[in-house]
Amino acid sequence: MMIAAPHTSNWDFMFARAAFYLMDVDVRFTVKKSWVDIPVLGKLMLALGALPVDRQKNNSLVDGMVQLFNEREELVILITPEGTRAYQPRWKKGFYFAAMGANVPILLGYLDYKNKEAGVGPAFWPTGDYEKDLEEIKAFYRTKTGRFPEKGVR
Repeated sequence: MMIAAPHTSNWDFMFARAAFYLMDVDVRFTVKKSWVDIPVLGKLMLALGALPVDRQKNNSLVDGMVQLFNEREELVILITPEGTRAYQPRWKKGFYFAAMGANVPILLGYLDYKNKEAGVGPAFWPTGDYEKDLEEIKAFYRTKTGRFPEKGVR
């Protein structure tokens, strides 16, 4: 599981996708299965690394991500835990519980516009103490500057 923060711009996905391509990190992302059924958009989404999740089979996206991890020997799913490009004090918890359920680490992917850097920080193994773990993860991201700093991690 790789999270990407701070997510403050529509350009973040394209820059991150390009950076991870250059770093030879095959990142994928989840989308509703119906998105890949749209003729042109679906092909583009799949080419960019989309993993369709059938929400009819899984009522929970977390369960769907755990299933994707369990079906593959190697997989990196990229998630923006803020869930929006605006400042968000409360992150969505799905990435954390999917990593716990699949017994995989959380990789700390980032774009740092101030330093013109993209990369992957340390692997973080969730302990089950969500609040404590999230504070450690956010501490890492407080050193990274989004395209719009006022929307970044605080």
